[in-house]
Amino acid sequence: MKHDIQNPQAAELEASARAADITATESAALRQELAEQMQLNLRLSADFDNFKRRSRQEVEIRAAAQKESFIHDLLPSLDNLERALASGTAPGSAQLQQGVEMTLKQLRLLLSQHGIESEEIIGQPFDPHRHEAISQRHDPAQAHHAILEVFQRGYRRGDQVFRPAKVVVNDLQHKKQGHHVR
Repeated sequence: MKHDIQNPQAAELEASARAADITATESAALRQELAEQMQLNLRLSADFDNFKRRSRQEVEIRAAAQKESFIHDLLPSLDNLERALASGTAPGSAQLQQGVEMTLKQLRLLLSQHGIESEEIIGQPFDPHRHEAISQRHDPAQAHHAILEVFQRGYRRGDQVFRPAKVVVNDLQHKKQGHHVR
């Protein structure tokens, strides 16, 4: 009982010190929890920014792939229009020819606006990275491996081949060997 009758001031100081220790411990724990929550929020924010960036990139890639697929599907129509013009004109079909020429011009302009270009390659050297040889022919007036004829126009986007041209290539060696065989 003497223990209970101790100095009330000392007991009050001791209680105050214990309360200060508890408050300091709780304060440190709260600061630690706050720091952890701030780090979690920063990570979540960075993850969300990365998610938005990846999503945007995926949408752009998908759109570019759809556009490229559409252009690939469009090229055979261009080929057919070019064949129609190359086949010649029948009497009285001048308006039809003019319409086909205008349509071809519009389609080529549309492709150009999307970075797709064709080029005139007759007489140029054959390049297996840009051309597909479908036949060979002998023409002594042209250089060896020169492109003699284009069966299907090729297209490129910048320096990248979009569709290789299907061509006939000059083969001077083939005929020379044939002359020796006779």
